[in-house]
Parts: sequence; structure tokens; C-alpha cells
Amino acid sequence: MFLKIYPENPNPRYIKTIVDTLNNGGLIIFPTDTVYGLAGSIRQPKTVERINQIKGNKKENTNFSFIFNNLSMLSEFTKPISNDVYKLMKRNLPGPFTFILEANNNIPKIFNNKKRTIGIRIPDNPIALTIVEELGHPIMTTSVRDEDEILDYMTDPELMNDRFKDIVDIIIDGGYGDNNASTIVNCTENEIIIQREGKGELIW
Repeated sequence: MFLKIYPENPNPRYIKTIVDTLNNGGLIIFPTDTVYGLAGSIRQPKTVERINQIKGNKKENTNFSFIFNNLSMLSEFTKPISNDVYKLMKRNLPGPFTFILEANNNIPKIFNNKKRTIGIRIPDNPIALTIVEELGHPIMTTSVRDEDEILDYMTDPELMNDRFKDIVDIIIDGGYGDNNASTIVNCTENEIIIQREGKGELIW
């Protein structure tokens, strides 16, 4: 299914279709404030397996981010964080950043491995945030990469539809995506480290 959704006014009927699909174990391709993501519900056991098959990943090498719509979801998935880290996240989110935090015991159960960290994103994109808000829990996501030797990520929803329409359940056309991924901020060490420079400049 290929759905055209306008960020300034996401169609509630389309959002409901997406949420129902996620709750039934379906996969979507959706826009963020950086690159497009391939995603599924964290409450569907087959989600990780399906995404790994599409990406050609081994289970132990899985690197997903969780898309939240607000920071109140943090405590369900992460160990307690310091005030400094919380304030840093609050200053910069929603925005094009992935914050790496220490995971609590819920994360290994979701991924069926010994994962000790979790990447948190709250993208500045109304489509992504509305989906998570209506779903009531985070979605897990990984970026949609391009097979092109020059471009890292796919940016054209119609080309994504051509490539993935028989593999995923819904592809959302929210306009052209960026080819610049999020800035990764590692908050699991004694000091906060920018692990990857991407889109956006962190406000310290």
C-alpha cells in the first residue's frame, strides 16, 4: 500500500490504517526529519526478524532506534539517566538526533539478544510523531539505504515503492527524504560523546 500523507495535516484515516497494520505485525516505510525509516511495532515478536531479513542483518548485529513521541516513554526502556542527559535531550528533541542510552531489561526481551544499549529518536516530523502517539508505544526503526554507490540513503518515496512494495506492508509518501542521517550522541560513557556527525547541531 502506498499512502500520500501531508506532514502539516496527517490524514487520520491513513494514520489508523498504519496503526492497525503495525499492531498486526506489519512493516512500514515512513519519513522522519532526516532519512526514511523501515519500521515495525516493538510489541510484535516477528518485527525484528522481518526487518533483519530485508536488510540482510544477523540478529546479533541488529542496530535499531526506537521512535518516541515524548520523553515520558524513556523509563520503560532505559536505565535511569542523569539530569544533565535529560536536559540535553529536552533541549534538542524533537530533532535530528539519536541518543544512545543504557537499556533496561525490557530491551533484550524485545530483540531476543543481549543488547545493552538503545538508540532513542524523537524526530521533528508530524507524521512519525502522530503514528507513535496513536499507536501508544514506540516503533523500532532502521534507515532505508540506497544501493547507489554515491547516495547513502533512498530519498524518493516512489522509488522506495518500486523496490519495497512486495516486501513491506505500507510505504508512506511524506515528500522527499534527506540524505543526511541523524547525529548520534552516546550518553553511556562518563562523558557525552558525539559518535557520528549528521544532520543538526547539538545545543549543549
